[in-house]
Amino acid sequence: MNKYHMNKMDREITDQEEIKEILRTGKYTTIAMCKNNEPYVVTLNYGYDEANNSLCFHSAPKGLKIDIMEDNPTVCATVIVDKGYIQNKCKHPFSSVVLWGKMEIMETLDDKKLAMDVLITHLEDNPENSKNRLRNDKMYDFINLLRLNITSMRGKSGS
Repeated sequence: MNKYHMNKMDREITDQEEIKEILRTGKYTTIAMCKNNEPYVVTLNYGYDEANNSLCFHSAPKGLKIDIMEDNPTVCATVIVDKGYIQNKCKHPFSSVVLWGKMEIMETLDDKKLAMDVLITHLEDNPENSKNRLRNDKMYDFINLLRLNITSMRGKSGS
């Protein structure tokens, strides 16, 4: 997609470390997908895999998002850190990142385990408790683990 300028350039976040911090802090993302010129949006919790510049998700093995991403893996997503509306000030501080990339289904057991580890480590306060429940490799037969490989991203802050 062509890079458009922001209307309020003073709100653009250009520091990559600040953008990564938003991804580290966020807990869910809204993903826009399209098939046959029909859009679909889904909100999912995620794990940020900074080493691989990607977001990881879990999913049922079948469903609309799987059908769409198999046909068209190109997606756009947003992560928002909502800092809360300020009553009587008409202000709503936030930070956000818009991401573009390709979705893929993890195929190997090692890739699935890595994605689940990223997801749990990102979301859980005490990830070891949940990781202990994932020792049975058979459970990976019943879920999909997905990865959004980020190709570009832009940040914005608002007050």
